[in-house]
Amino acid sequence: MEHNQPISSGLPQNTYPPFTAIELFAGAGGLALGVEKAGFNTIGLIELDKDATETLKTNRPDWNVICDDIANISPLNLSEYFNLKVGELDLLSGGAPCQAFSYAGKRLGLGDARGTLFYHYAVFLQKLQPKTFLFENVRGLLTHDKGRTYKTIINVFTECGYTIQKQVLNAWDYGNAQKRERLITIGIRNDLVGKISIDFPKPHKYKPILRDVLQNVPDSIGAQYSDYKRDIFKLVPPGGYWRDIPEDIAKAYMKSCWNMGGGRTGILRRMSLDEPSLAVLTSPSQKQTERCHPIEPRPFNIRENARIQSFPDEWQFCGGMSSQYKQVGNAVPVNLAFDIATEIRKGLEKIKCGN
Repeated sequence: MEHNQPISSGLPQNTYPPFTAIELFAGAGGLALGVEKAGFNTIGLIELDKDATETLKTNRPDWNVICDDIANISPLNLSEYFNLKVGELDLLSGGAPCQAFSYAGKRLGLGDARGTLFYHYAVFLQKLQPKTFLFENVRGLLTHDKGRTYKTIINVFTECGYTIQKQVLNAWDYGNAQKRERLITIGIRNDLVGKISIDFPKPHKYKPILRDVLQNVPDSIGAQYSDYKRDIFKLVPPGGYWRDIPEDIAKAYMKSCWNMGGGRTGILRRMSLDEPSLAVLTSPSQKQTERCHPIEPRPFNIRENARIQSFPDEWQFCGGMSSQYKQVGNAVPVNLAFDIATEIRKGLEKIKCGN
């Protein structure tokens, strides 16, 4: 397998050596696209969902996309499978879905992660021993199962031979018109600590709003509200929610939610062009977490959500409408991925160039 293919990154060519990456739980490619743009040659991507893998293959025919359950891949001789020497891979990236561990052995190590998707990420890490890894997840992982889940994950990473650093980053700080927080964990193989260092990206000076990304959006499929719901959303001003319409109409719409505690600010929430979007969802319409279009009484369509997630307009999504919404909603914002991967590349350049 060739590891020195030309890098299609949108960056000046030949200014850095080619770096190799493998992506797990690749989804529709938001993270992988940002990693590619930062100067990595992705030599393998694993994803189980057939529509998402079709998306990857359609947009990057040269990528080695593997449509399979990672549980079928991790037991293999991964060095031979990917034609790599142990320790040769530059970056392992991905984010396993959040699952609680059994703590059968109470060691809070790899053995206690068995039966979870994270376990297979850890097996890849243990077997391939890449120079660095990038593990992204929801911020809630920090408190999941009273913090024990993330503690176990950190212990597993340490057990595999890595020095860890973590930070919660908001996509809005990194060129995305969206408030979306992600827990970013970066690891450096212990023998490289001191030879390289990796910083988290610094927030951009300008933070984009919806007005910046919702102009001249390509035509797209998208869901619609019912006539009843659309008529109600016509009453909600941009930036407003249920409190901004007549109380009797809001009460009839909200039904049992009317008596719930808290601000319930996600109900009948309409975005404004002068703010970033709230986190893009995997479904176009969810009663307690709405994101109504600022101008029209409807949900954002596929291409609008893709813009908010900083996918390029030419990136095609495959499958039916609900599958496309799910793919876009689950993705890591491309611009956030690019900024993180760029910092990792900067660290790797120090050893690649012999410094």
